[in-house]
Amino acid sequence: MGRRAWQTAVALLAVLGAAATPAGAAPQVPCYFIFGDSLVDNGNNNFIVSMARANYPPYGIDFAGGPTGRFSNGLTTVDVLARLLGFDDFIPPFAGASSQQLLTGVNFASAAAGIREETGQQLGGRISFSGQVQNYQSAVEGLISILGDEDSAARHLSRCVFSVGMGSNDYLNNYFMPAFYSTGSRYTPDQYAASLAADYSRLLQAMYRYGARKVAVIGVGQVGCSPNELAQRSRDGVTCDETINAAIRLFNQRLVRLVDQFNALPGAHFTYVNVYGIFDDILKSPGSHGLKVTNAGCCGVGRNNGQVTCLPFQMPCANRHEYLFWDAFHPTEAANILVGQRTYSARLATDVHPFDIRTLARL
Repeated sequence: MGRRAWQTAVALLAVLGAAATPAGAAPQVPCYFIFGDSLVDNGNNNFIVSMARANYPPYGIDFAGGPTGRFSNGLTTVDVLARLLGFDDFIPPFAGASSQQLLTGVNFASAAAGIREETGQQLGGRISFSGQVQNYQSAVEGLISILGDEDSAARHLSRCVFSVGMGSNDYLNNYFMPAFYSTGSRYTPDQYAASLAADYSRLLQAMYRYGARKVAVIGVGQVGCSPNELAQRSRDGVTCDETINAAIRLFNQRLVRLVDQFNALPGAHFTYVNVYGIFDDILKSPGSHGLKVTNAGCCGVGRNNGQVTCLPFQMPCANRHEYLFWDAFHPTEAANILVGQRTYSARLATDVHPFDIRTLARL
């Protein structure tokens, strides 16, 4: 992104200044690689045929670069993390990134993507987690060419931070979408969580074989509290759907065990970020976090502004900084700053396991 966009981000993140790298200092790590879905996609889906795109207004209304493909009014959590890690610019999307940009990291995330290959297929094109790992493997080959040999690339990558946030769509756009998918009738919630975790582990192992050593595994948040699910499933429009949230907790529990298993590997430093718990803390006391509206999207249509997500050129709410959700599914910049801050520097012991990203960067 341009310098003006970054300067705006710096101003918005002034509240986090104490934790951020001092101006002019080198980043805490040489590179940051991002894997995920629409929560962190910053433009990869702009280049594919998909309904899961956000490169139109009012998305990006508070982002100096305008609509970029970010599914928010402004910054995403990984934008916040890049700032706190001390990078001078945003981590660019892999689509269209230059070979030199590979040295400081790229974003492989794709909206509607899941751990399972079929997840999100009703929305059209997307890059599944396995596809993102394949793109990472291609990027590593590029790094080997730039740095001269495999050992140099391995040393470089061993110092980088990786964040991986997958699984939301495997519930939202698969298991709890029986009109399009049969997984809900073929698996119990525990069986499904086990299957997802096994696939996740296999792909994390591939990343490890290709040099990933400092990895933050981002847990799935409270999908049952999103405006879309509240609109469909909540009798009062406020109470979260416990069936969905209980299934997600089973998956998150397996991620914690997965992190512990990976930390037994040579040189591995894996950590779990408890986004579910962070959101739970915010939902219990939104006012103390500067928020007033937690059950409706700032931009959307129908009940909870969640039955139809934010439409092109729709007028969003004016008080976006007081909303937890920007649209039917995705958090506002205000919420992303809160989550990004606690991912980088844990506020509660339960925010991370075993350490936050600030500590991960130092290892």
